[in-house]
Amino acid sequence: MSEEQKAIFLYHVKQTDLELIFQGRFDCFQDSSLLSRVIEIIQQKQIKRVVIQTKDVLGWDSSLAIILYRVRKETERVHIPIVWTESTTGLKRLIELAFSVDRKPPVVQKKTLSFLEQIGKTGVLIYQSCCAGFSFLKEVMLSLGRLLSGRAVIRKVDFLFALEDAGYKAVPIVSLISFMVGLILAFVGAVQLKVFGAHIYVASLVTIGMTRIMGAIMIGVIMAGRTGASYAAAIGTMQVNEEVDALKTMGISISDFLVLPRVLALTLTMPFLTILADFMGMIGGGAVGVFMLGIAPQEYWKLSVEALSLSHFLVGVFHGLVFGVVIALCGCYYGVHSGRDANSVGVSTTKAVVSAIVWMIVMTGLITLVCEVIGI
Repeated sequence: MSEEQKAIFLYHVKQTDLELIFQGRFDCFQDSSLLSRVIEIIQQKQIKRVVIQTKDVLGWDSSLAIILYRVRKETERVHIPIVWTESTTGLKRLIELAFSVDRKPPVVQKKTLSFLEQIGKTGVLIYQSCCAGFSFLKEVMLSLGRLLSGRAVIRKVDFLFALEDAGYKAVPIVSLISFMVGLILAFVGAVQLKVFGAHIYVASLVTIGMTRIMGAIMIGVIMAGRTGASYAAAIGTMQVNEEVDALKTMGISISDFLVLPRVLALTLTMPFLTILADFMGMIGGGAVGVFMLGIAPQEYWKLSVEALSLSHFLVGVFHGLVFGVVIALCGCYYGVHSGRDANSVGVSTTKAVVSAIVWMIVMTGLITLVCEVIGI
């Protein structure tokens, strides 16, 4: 590079003006000491104006823009005007553009609501949530009606994939958790029953507990975290990718195409998983009874069969059926109403799992109350 093309950065103070003169080519200019000195001069009280001259600049890159940006930023801080003389038009416009937009997000002042306003706002939110939930249930029921009449827009392969995911793929985790629950239930019961010498009734305790309620609840919790979350995440991701909007544009019902296959699949598989959970829980209880309490396998099996009744078994299976509907609806609802970013998908997935578990407990209370009233 010739002497005429070298970057020259000059400054001098003339009365109350600070003149900055740039000459040559400013490619990768890195002399920070000069810039520091200029900023120190600007901070002095006697400087009233900064004059920038870039007439003789032959070429420049971001290094010159950074120098001028820092000078402009310092002059704005101390409220000193800048005068451009014979400037490079593009460079001046770039610096002005950099300061034309406020990079700091506006501070939103949160309005503090009174107690009555807060109650009213909460009531409105609850009302809107209920309306959205009932509207979703209505759409699902209409889709079911269209399915029964043969008019639903649903693919068999989607139903089979959902059935596969909620069916045999869930068997390992269901078997393991149910076995451990039965084992724990038998161990906890045995600790108290051994005090009275009635540890032989562990078989009845495990059988009745698992078949009537524990098996269905544990499967419900497992499937809410496994399958319900999967439904919410999958449909929520489709919202992010605008696939749901594409289906609506083509006139395809979302409840038919996305919700109905998942609801049907989980509703059909939950009773069978509940039966599997009951069986594995009884085996877990048998492991405690045989190997820790010294009960003969034949005796434990006999006591379990005697304690097993059709009413307990059917109540547990019905719980599983209801839980399947609840989990599928919660997962699909929060997936359909998910936002348009990754964080919204995560929030929807969390809400789907929590809501499914809460509604499972509510439905358990209602079913138990009804069974108590009718004497089952």
